Amino acid sequence: MSDNRQQRIDTLKEAARRKSEEKVKAAEAAIRRLVKRGEQVTFQAVQREAGVSQNFLYTNAELRARIEHQRRTHRPSPRPVPAQGDSGNNIVMALTSEVARLKKQHRTEVAELRKALEQAHGENLALRRELERRGWSPH
Repeated sequence: MSDNRQQRIDTLKEAARRKSEEKVKAAEAAIRRLVKRGEQVTFQAVQREAGVSQNFLYTNAELRARIEHQRRTHRPSPRPVPAQGDSGNNIVMALTSEVARLKKQHRTEVAELRKALEQAHGENLALRRELERRGWSPH
């Protein structure tokens, strides 16, 4: 391999490394902002806040672990119950609202997991095809 070609390869590798580091920093800052605002930390929320792809978040082991930890340990603050005496109607309305919020959160999380599963299946298929292309067979 020529020295010139190797220099180009090294330059590209360094640029990719820097870009990845910038994405990691943006995602970490996004997580901190979400926590500070008391918002739910999800892959989708971090993606929107940081401007990175969900694929990047799922494939970066440290970011993935941090987001999953935040999801388990830090729940958004519950909605306050309207302060209008002991009216059963207000309590029912507050609980109905909370159930609706939790259902929406559940749907979002299920959609994220389905997307991650689809991605994993795609990566698995691509790896199997590459192995077949290289002549490896599981049998």
